[in-house]
This record gives sequence, structure tokens and C-alpha cells, in this order.
Amino acid sequence: MSDGHRLAAEFPQLQNILLPTDFSGCANFALPYAASIARATGATIICVHVVEPLVPAVGYTGLAEPMPIADITDQLEDSAERQLPKLAECEECAGIKLEEVIVHGDAAAEIVRVAAEREVDLIVISSHGRTGLGRIIFGSTAEAIVRHARCPVLVVKPPHEEETEE
Repeated sequence: MSDGHRLAAEFPQLQNILLPTDFSGCANFALPYAASIARATGATIICVHVVEPLVPAVGYTGLAEPMPIADITDQLEDSAERQLPKLAECEECAGIKLEEVIVHGDAAAEIVRVAAEREVDLIVISSHGRTGLGRIIFGSTAEAIVRHARCPVLVVKPPHEEETEE
């Protein structure tokens, strides 16, 4: 058996790749990796954005009338509905089948849930590069996904100059 046939037999065929995004600059670093893998394997990219629950501010905010949380959540979802199609229009994704999913809840939990529900073969996610106190305070969504996902997870680190030291 040739090396190419042996490799094809040893590695599972990828059909669905989950690409979580929060539309940040760091999240965009995972897109070229997901697109390259999808192009090479013929997989579909499922872009998922999680609208996380808002915690109301306690105390004086300086606003005369605070905006209701439901309105802010609706605005975040509307923004996601406008941003997700832009991913499909990017040059890297030309010719790749791409699906868009918006869910609500805790980011890591929802990403793992969607991956299991959609029978995803690979999750490609960017690390935000936080270290020290920032990582302790904000946690690591990528780390939680690696721990709980049933499928392999590719974590893409941003270039050193893009990492955010907290």
C-alpha cells in the first residue's frame, strides 16, 4: 500500500469542522486553519457564535435609564447575524460550504454542546493569549473546550505580538 493510501486509511475523514468565533481579532486567526483543513478534506465549516448572558450592573452606572438586558441581548444577536455571513464571504472561505449557528449561554458549554449535537469531527478555535491574572479572571474558553469536547480540538495561538497580557 502506498504512503498516501496508508495515511488515508489511518486518519478519519473530516466532514464537519466547528469554528467558534466572537468576531475578535484573535478569533480570526483560527479561520485560515479551518478553511485550509476544510478545503483539503472537503469538510463543511460550521461557524458558531455564542451570545453569553449579561449580568446586570449593580450600583450607580451613570446612565439615566439603563437599557434593558433583553434589548442588549437582541442587539448582540442582531450583530452576530450581520457578522457571521461576512465570514463566508472572505477570500479564505471561497468555495467551502459554511453554515452559521447562533446560540445562547456559556461559551465553552455551548460550543461543546453544538459540537456533540452536530457530530463535529474537529473544533478549530483561537486562544486569546491571556496569561497571568487575565487568564485567572476571565478563564480560558479554549481550555474548557479541550477538556470537555468529544472530538479533537486544534487551538490556534495568535502571533506573539497579538497576545494580550493582562
